[in-house]
Amino acid sequence: MSTLLDILSSIGMWEAVLRIATPLIFGTLGVLLCERVGVLNLGIEGIMTFGAMVGWLTVYSGGDLWTGMLAAAAAGALFGLLHALMTVPLGLSQHVTGLGITLFASSLSYYIFRLAVPTASSPPTVEPFRPIEIPGLSDIPFVGQVLFSQTPPTYLALALVVLLAWGLYRTPLGLALRMTGENPHAADAQGIDPILLRIGAIMGGSALMAMGGAFLTLAAFNSFFPTMVQGRGWICVALVVFASWKPARALLGALLFAFFDAFQLRLQTVVDGVPYQLFLMLPYLLSILALILMARRARVPQALMQPYRRGER
Repeated sequence: MSTLLDILSSIGMWEAVLRIATPLIFGTLGVLLCERVGVLNLGIEGIMTFGAMVGWLTVYSGGDLWTGMLAAAAAGALFGLLHALMTVPLGLSQHVTGLGITLFASSLSYYIFRLAVPTASSPPTVEPFRPIEIPGLSDIPFVGQVLFSQTPPTYLALALVVLLAWGLYRTPLGLALRMTGENPHAADAQGIDPILLRIGAIMGGSALMAMGGAFLTLAAFNSFFPTMVQGRGWICVALVVFASWKPARALLGALLFAFFDAFQLRLQTVVDGVPYQLFLMLPYLLSILALILMARRARVPQALMQPYRRGER
């Protein structure tokens, strides 16, 4: 019991929770934005992988870290445009298109990486983001050390949660986005173009997904390898359901999964005789349980996965 209390009271444990949660926050917000306008984007796993590669390659080629983040966002937006063009005007299957983009983006990431470093036996490294302490706030005992001694992308991810929540529920654009995801025909009757709005939201959401991938190479680690996303994209899709398509709850879900992940890593070091695979399963099992409990009350956007064709009912 004392060991568990030591883990839970450790500053390093809670710092790790916020660090592990950051790419999930970016990815979950991206999925949420796409689904709020009625489009499921299963391309997230590949888009995060491609964003990780583009961010790393930009910095490896001489760009600064923020340029790497922006390049990743632009690359993600391009894949979002591809997904949007196939699923919105053409009305193709959102499931098939998303999975195709995941396969294409993941394979393209590895191909470009091997073109850039064809002979390297180990992934080349870059100088990553360093934690920045916010004067005054970082001196607050425990809370300040956890919340205000993080890398800049983590602060950006937290700010985006607030910005997206405010934008969705306090602005005319947010109302138009939500209306498009609920009833695009009603939005069209009000002079809103659901097709353009869906395309723009998918591009913006995909840019956020790619920034989550870039965080892995530019802050969490300092190099790229093709399998580094490790299913985080699929977790983000599940977290949106857990969050009932609300940004604040999306933050809570990302932190909850990150807590389970950070906790199991520390349990492995203090519990003997238990296969480590059981610990690796722990965050996923607990997340599935939380998802089951929350999904029963979730209200799905009414037009989610329904193609919109002007003039049809």
